[in-house]
Amino acid sequence: MGRYLGIIAIFSIIFWSSCGPDGSNVLDNVDYNPHYVSLTINHPAFPEVPVNEDNPLTEEGIALGRQLYYDPLMHPTGLHACATCHQQEHSFSSDPTVMPHVNLAFDQVYLWKGDVSGQLEDIMKFEVEEFFATDVARLQATDYYPRMFKQAFGIEKIETKYVAYALAQFVKTLNSYNSKYDQYLRKETKLSLEERRGEIIFFSEIGDCFHCHGAPLFKDNLMHNNGLDDNYPNEVDKGHYLLSGRLEDMGVFKTPTLRNIALTAPYMHDGRFATLEDVVMFYSYGVHNVSNVDPLMKQAHRGGIALEENDIAALVAFLNTLTDSSFVQNPEFGRPVR
Repeated sequence: MGRYLGIIAIFSIIFWSSCGPDGSNVLDNVDYNPHYVSLTINHPAFPEVPVNEDNPLTEEGIALGRQLYYDPLMHPTGLHACATCHQQEHSFSSDPTVMPHVNLAFDQVYLWKGDVSGQLEDIMKFEVEEFFATDVARLQATDYYPRMFKQAFGIEKIETKYVAYALAQFVKTLNSYNSKYDQYLRKETKLSLEERRGEIIFFSEIGDCFHCHGAPLFKDNLMHNNGLDDNYPNEVDKGHYLLSGRLEDMGVFKTPTLRNIALTAPYMHDGRFATLEDVVMFYSYGVHNVSNVDPLMKQAHRGGIALEENDIAALVAFLNTLTDSSFVQNPEFGRPVR
């Protein structure tokens, strides 16, 4: 994948006027000849990256999506870009309301409350048309986006659909699979005794973590009530209920990935836990056995999994092995240089 993204970086530095000095359309001289990309993930257990036949990956599309991702022109007032909240050093997150843009191509449900379902293009369309309310006329008026859209999609008039398609192509490349734990699975490194103990806790009924956060994605693409609250005076805590109106969806939220979890504090949908230790303490002693708590929370009836101090430390040590430094430092995912 690296060699493909290295090639496409050149597209983010080219600026062209859409009209020539004689009034002609210079886009007539822009070729639509996309270079198709196939993503390969070096991990024995990862599924294949889903392919959308209506939006195949191309060098030109990924480069355009990367440019848009970092461009405040996406916002009607020019105040924010996608990357304003989805910061690479924090696994393309920034605060608890912002779910990380990592391995997102494998999901079918998006956002904490499950506001959008479908393919990656569907959530990007929501972001473009509803969250940002992007004015494509501002993109059309630049001296570079018309050319980039022509190269990527063969169009001369920019539409929100293709803005979403380009963003989806870039985000589909944001895959994390080279953490210490991944290297351990590939027999490239070893875990410490404490990390190994944490792995056992995580993947056994001792910790009960793996039911919702199974490897290799460390998320299940489902929604659960994990016993955070026993009443819901705050709207933000009502979760999927705010969309469905069904009582069984009260306090139900999407399972977040645990990949790079050490980089995305604070935790839960409202950031109520400052540290990973706080999170494990909650699952050990603070779970509320509410009527719709998920059946996978098997120890809810006694308040949690009741880990002792040394096992809490071991589990946190294991969670830290899920940090992928190469992902958060990869320059090909960073801000493009014009």
